[in-house]
Amino acid sequence: MREFNVEKQTKQLIEYTRDWFNKFGDNTKAIIGISGGKDSSVTAAVLKEALGADRVLGIIMPNGTMSDLDDAKLLVNFLGIPNEIVPITDYYNAAIATFENASSMEVTSDLRINLAPRLRMSTLYAAAQGQGVTSFVVNTCNASEDYVGYSTKYGDAAGDVSLLQDFTVTEVLQIGEYLGLPNELVHKTPSDGLSGMSDEDKLGFTYAQLDEYISGNKEGIPADVIASIERKHVANLHKLQLMPAYKRS
Repeated sequence: MREFNVEKQTKQLIEYTRDWFNKFGDNTKAIIGISGGKDSSVTAAVLKEALGADRVLGIIMPNGTMSDLDDAKLLVNFLGIPNEIVPITDYYNAAIATFENASSMEVTSDLRINLAPRLRMSTLYAAAQGQGVTSFVVNTCNASEDYVGYSTKYGDAAGDVSLLQDFTVTEVLQIGEYLGLPNELVHKTPSDGLSGMSDEDKLGFTYAQLDEYISGNKEGIPADVIASIERKHVANLHKLQLMPAYKRS
């Protein structure tokens, strides 16, 4: 595993965040979706340290029963940041009903799973536009998940600024510990809250294995896991790249 100075990196991350937002004005706000998971918890904590609680708005977006609702509430109460619960259930169900009536598409399980994060992202942008001051949506993806494309394009993969994109899951956990977040938020079993499976079950390998691979240490990682990581990386690079566009000559 690569060497990681958590104090240095956390302080630099907070400084970067403060500088990025303040270049647009000292009242610029950060809008963040709060899931109760490690990434949104750590990102929200960094935002509070960088901007102060009053410049951060956490949006909790349950779709029906939200298994992590108590954790999301725990986080916003712990940080003392303004927050609001905005259920997406009605327009999620309306969208599914619309799609089911369209003869040109099949409402697959993947469609259902990926629709929710896309609706949540549109909700965050609506919240940003409704603040009355310049506001930006903060992405919460980390380097490990980005590497294998474990995100929804135009859903949780979207945003105006990314704070954790250069940190692996292992490093995100260390930042969370350094910032004093509750252990039950930092070290809970990560899941998408949608499929009923843990992230590692869906990926087919552990974050520890993935982080070792990203760090350049493949020793001890089974060959089939390495092949799976590399296959997912190649297949999902489009999520990290600008949209290809024809350029006239």
